[in-house]
Amino acid sequence: MTTAIIANLEKMLGGARDSALLRYSLGNEWLKNGNPAKAAECFRAAVERDPHYSAAWKLLGKSLAESSEIQAALAAYEQGILVAKEKGDIQAAKEMTVFARRLRKQSGSS
Repeated sequence: MTTAIIANLEKMLGGARDSALLRYSLGNEWLKNGNPAKAAECFRAAVERDPHYSAAWKLLGKSLAESSEIQAALAAYEQGILVAKEKGDIQAAKEMTVFARRLRKQSGSS
């Protein structure tokens, strides 16, 4: 099910306003609407456009985890932690560290 917000955001894809922020916003809406796989596609596109977008890395990890792509989620969190530390975004780095640790614990990886 797509909402009006998703439909409006998708109309902007490929246009002059297409950006990492647009892809992030669209991914966030897909995540809220219960489609983490579609959200992950959007977050991947966001970090491709802006590899230093720590919030997009964080939600990429979350959406992959919700899609049961544990290794990919861990990889996204690890990259996001590096990006966040590089930018001085300490809170995001801490959050992703906690999420990665929980995910490892749940999956039995160390």
